[in-house]
Amino acid sequence: MAVEVQEFGKAKDGREIKLYVIKNKKGMQAAVTNIGAVLVKLLVPDAKGTLDDLVLGFDKGEDYYNNGSFFGAVVGPNANRIGGASFEIDGVKYQLAVNDGPNNLHSDYEKGYHKAIWDAQVGENSVCFSLEDTDGNMGFPGNKKVQITYTLDENNGLELHYHASSDKKTVLNLTNHTYFNLDGHGSGSIEGHELTLNCSKYTPVVAGAIPTGEQAPVAGTFMDFTSPKVIGKEINEPWEQLLLTKGYDHNWIIDGADGKLRQFATVKGPKSGRVMKAYTTLPGVQFYAGNCIAPVKGKDGVEYGPRMGLCLETQYYPDTVHQPDFPSCIFGGDREYDSVTVYRFEA
Repeated sequence: MAVEVQEFGKAKDGREIKLYVIKNKKGMQAAVTNIGAVLVKLLVPDAKGTLDDLVLGFDKGEDYYNNGSFFGAVVGPNANRIGGASFEIDGVKYQLAVNDGPNNLHSDYEKGYHKAIWDAQVGENSVCFSLEDTDGNMGFPGNKKVQITYTLDENNGLELHYHASSDKKTVLNLTNHTYFNLDGHGSGSIEGHELTLNCSKYTPVVAGAIPTGEQAPVAGTFMDFTSPKVIGKEINEPWEQLLLTKGYDHNWIIDGADGKLRQFATVKGPKSGRVMKAYTTLPGVQFYAGNCIAPVKGKDGVEYGPRMGLCLETQYYPDTVHQPDFPSCIFGGDREYDSVTVYRFEA
């Protein structure tokens, strides 16, 4: 196992953007960068040993400053949506960027963690990225220390371990926004992929994709992935929940979530036969079918567009700060944030 460090561009402040390539003995490679703690490449063998890059992204570090779809990025301090772009903690109101209709999405498009230059520490088979975020930045209280460690094991598993602390109560809801295509990042639509979610409930939304607060059963609806189903089978049905988000872009509630690592999803690529099994300690996952990927030139000159990648963003539920019945994402003081998500691949 080894980590190779490469030049990947120049940051706006003149610092070097680096690419860190982790390799295992089975040929799998994960390339991550200090801009946005982004997962840039994920080379995974199929049954014949053919390597394909399974994640959407860009060829140069500088391109991630214009990463409108958040390809591969760590999103924080809050991923997903907060209704009304504000929240209260202990009677104090905090105002956030109004950047998604009347709401807040992914904290801040310019100041968010996805465009920060993180410090990096290389391990034997890992890279640990860290940053410090000041009280009041982006509207969020607390001086925060944040880490994410990417670790590649010899069983073709990529682990993402997050840890964060704050000296004040604050919202901490971190995720990774990688878009996967198990047939290769340039192979077209993911609608033919087969998905299973170990989730018997989801959180319905209103306009703006803000949850109603309901934790609704998937049974009898187009949201039911409790047994394997091709993503494109029902994605275009004229049903309110799908129409509101132009396809799948909802939070599913992980069955039995208790803070321990458990499998929540299985994805199979129709052409390559690759299988990805996903695990997390978190209570929810935002399955996003890439409905709104803006046309853009990505790696290797590939033209990306809608539904060319899918996201499984492990998280606390969207707008959980306004929903007392949702798991709390308020951290600070003695309550530190810690989570693990693993994506494991089989041919």
